[in-house]
Amino acid sequence: MRYDAHVAKRESNFDVTCPCCGAVMKVDVSTRGVISHTAPVKPRMFADMEEAARAMKEQDNRRESIFRQSVDAQKHASELLEKKFQEAVKKAKESPDTGKPIRDFDLV
Repeated sequence: MRYDAHVAKRESNFDVTCPCCGAVMKVDVSTRGVISHTAPVKPRMFADMEEAARAMKEQDNRRESIFRQSVDAQKHASELLEKKFQEAVKKAKESPDTGKPIRDFDLV
């Protein structure tokens, strides 16, 4: 008999830990199947409901603040576009129209 066969028969189960989630599986050597599974313990996000409610209110306030900033940016964006347009009109009036521009293709 081989050495491997004797060692495998003595040891009936072994534990395997998942590297991704940390779960522990107990595997039977003879059947090569998972006998039991222990899920990893997930830490709680909040200690109590008051802390969770406080975090939700902070998140709501932050979301409202971001919304207000975007509304203000849109109001100022229209003013900025109007100023750019007026500047472009002013430049167009100052520079005379010289006609059709010469293309590289026309020079050949």
